Amino acid sequence: MQGGYFLGVMAYELNGTIKVIGDTQTFASGFSKRELVVTTAEDRYPQDIKIDALKEKGDLLEAYKVGDSVKVFFDIRGREYNGRYYVDLSLWKLEGQGAGAAAPKSGGNEPEDTTDYSVDLEEPPF
Repeated sequence: MQGGYFLGVMAYELNGTIKVIGDTQTFASGFSKRELVVTTAEDRYPQDIKIDALKEKGDLLEAYKVGDSVKVFFDIRGREYNGRYYVDLSLWKLEGQGAGAAAPKSGGNEPEDTTDYSVDLEEPPF
């Protein structure tokens, strides 16, 4: 996994194989997300990393399937909710790797703040 600054935002990337592409989850506030799990092979022990595709970024997953090799670009988000702290990895760009890879997909040239700032006390915002 590599990290670096991109327009004032810490951006990261990792290479791996898609293990899971989740269904779109839509919350009462209208906020939506889709989970992607990528298995890395860079470590001695492969890791399954869950990355959230928030709002329209979920559409980026349409061009991919389980087993595809990808490069995932994401940023790290942290937040507090009811006295507990959470860290999320948020997708902002996805590229296929290797022969027959899907064309690079991105929602733009830079990460954007996709945090849902609306508060719904009945349902956690994740």
